[in-house]
Amino acid sequence: MTVIVLVVATLGFRLLGAAPGLPRFTTWRVSAAHGLAVMLVMTAGAHFVPPGVTFMPNHADMVAMVPPFVPLPALVVYLTGVLELAGAVGLVIPATRRAAGICLAVLFVLMLPANVHAALAGVTLAGEAVTPLGQRVPEQILYIGVALWAAGAAAERSSRAASVRSASPAR
Repeated sequence: MTVIVLVVATLGFRLLGAAPGLPRFTTWRVSAAHGLAVMLVMTAGAHFVPPGVTFMPNHADMVAMVPPFVPLPALVVYLTGVLELAGAVGLVIPATRRAAGICLAVLFVLMLPANVHAALAGVTLAGEAVTPLGQRVPEQILYIGVALWAAGAAAERSSRAASVRSASPAR
């Protein structure tokens, strides 16, 4: 479901970029940053949903995903929810997009053990089985890649390398 949200939101923003007067979304990178932000607002919401809510993942479901070696799992769930929301805000602000994308990539790496634990322990979200590992790990890699791409991290490294090569004296 989260991949669908990411793809549909990204495509929606990119289509908005084709409309006159909406230059903000004229690049795929910016559209992906906003699409990832939409996905993060959706996923972060589950971190704060009371346990009595059963039609969607709730805080108790998220706590069950936390591996046993992580202390204070309820607090960690709230913290990761706040970090996801902060990352979403950071992605839509051009001045903070780079830092937000890099920090989100790190967060996605740090959250992978919870997804692995949930799949291996048979955790359910709103009564449904979590995404199987064979699907979840590639999804997590996708989110890391989109966060870094939206941040422009790879483009900046490539640009710096090209600048260094062009500044080097010819042999």
